Amino acid sequence: MRLAVTGANGLLGGEAIAALERDAGHEVLALGRGRCRLAPGRYRWAEVDLGDGSTTAAALLAFRAEAVLHAGALTDVDACERDPARAWRVNVDGTAEVARACAALGARLLALSTDYVFDGRDGPYGEDDLPNPQSVYARTKRCGEEAALLLAPDCAVGRVAVVFGGHPRARPTYAATVVDRLSRGEPVQAFSDQRISTTLASAGAERCLELLVQHRYRGIIHLCDAEVVDRVDLARRIARRFGLREDLVVPVRAAEGALLPVRRPLRPGLTVDRAAALLAAKPLRLDEALERFHAEWAERGGSQRPSQ
Repeated sequence: MRLAVTGANGLLGGEAIAALERDAGHEVLALGRGRCRLAPGRYRWAEVDLGDGSTTAAALLAFRAEAVLHAGALTDVDACERDPARAWRVNVDGTAEVARACAALGARLLALSTDYVFDGRDGPYGEDDLPNPQSVYARTKRCGEEAALLLAPDCAVGRVAVVFGGHPRARPTYAATVVDRLSRGEPVQAFSDQRISTTLASAGAERCLELLVQHRYRGIIHLCDAEVVDRVDLARRIARRFGLREDLVVPVRAAEGALLPVRRPLRPGLTVDRAAALLAAKPLRLDEALERFHAEWAERGGSQRPSQ
C-alpha cells in the first residue's frame, strides 16, 4: 500500500514512520515542514507547508497515496492564539487540502485531532459528546475535524491528548520536561485541577495505523491511552518510574493563576471504549505507557530538550 504521513517530523507522525519502517509491505511517503529530522530509512521525504495551500496536495497526488495519516498541525496553543490566521491556514485549510487530495485519489484518511475541542467542564468525554472549543487552537482543530469528515468520503478523525514519548528529534513534551528537570534536581510545577488523558506516541501510532489500514471505520474515535489522571499524579508516576524525586513535583492550580497565556480546559479527558472494542492495539493504562516510555528513553538516550 502507498501510505503517506503528514507531520512526520512530529512525535506521533515520526513514530508512525518508524513503525512503517518495520513493515516492508508499504511504500511510504513522509511529509513535514523543513528538513527531515527522522532517522534514515526506506521512506521518501517531501518538504511541505500545510499553511501554503498547495504543496501537501501536490505531494500526495504525485505519490498516488492510497491511505493518509494526517498528523500535521500547528499544536502550540499559545502560538495559535497569537496568530489565529496562521492557525486557520494550517489546521483548517491544510486539513481541507489533505482531505480534497484524498477524495481525488480515492484514498482513506485518518485525521488527528485533540481533546481540547471540549471545554473541559464535564469530562471525560465520549465521541458523541458535543464539542465546545474555547481557544483559537481548539476552534481550528474542531473546524479541521469537520473539513476532513465533509471532504474525504473514506475518513476517520482520531482524537489524541498530551502526546509524549522517547523520540529525541521531535518537539519536547511535558513528560520529557518532567524527566529532564527532575534529573537535574529542579522542581516541576503540575496542575492538580486539570484531569487529562495521555497518549504514548508509539502506542498511539500503532492504533492509528491499524485503524487506517485494517479497518473501514468512519467518523470520530478517541485514540489516546486508557486512563484519566491529574497532572500531579502523572508527574509523580513519571518520577517513580524513572527513580526520581516525587517531592520535587509542586502542585499548583491552573484555575487560580496565569502560568500560561491561554487557559487550558480543566477536565478534557477522553473515554476510549470505542477504540478498545475495535482495535487489537488496545489503549494502555498509564503504568504500561510509562514502562514503554522509560524503555524508549533509555534506548534513545533521553536527549530531548526541556520544554517551555
